[in-house]
Amino acid sequence: MNISYYFGSGNTLNPMSDRYPTPQFRRTALAPGILGAIVLLAGLALIGSSTYIVVQYVTSILALIIIVFAYQARQWWWMPLLLAVAVVWNPVFPVYIAVGDLPTFSYVATLVFILTAVFIKVRNTEDRNAR
Repeated sequence: MNISYYFGSGNTLNPMSDRYPTPQFRRTALAPGILGAIVLLAGLALIGSSTYIVVQYVTSILALIIIVFAYQARQWWWMPLLLAVAVVWNPVFPVYIAVGDLPTFSYVATLVFILTAVFIKVRNTEDRNAR
């Protein structure tokens, strides 16, 4: 029997390369964006408590990480929105917002995190099937 009977036609050195092609781009901000959205939505329950400072640290750090990814992807239009999120949730030099307005800001920042997670992408230059 011919080996192409089992693996199909295509690259005989790596028969799996036809099934799993290298994607054209990578979404580098996907993980921190989704994590930031989860932290902000879970932090809604902690507004007004002393443990909300953890939400502030995590949110501002993740916003700064995504700023780096936006810069690397050359999608600078996301940077002012993310910088605003990092400044508002900065626990070192806090911006005082009324407790009643903080959920609205949290929902807007969650939307910013989700949008940046989906739309920031970098072209993939390496071929994982090449050997």
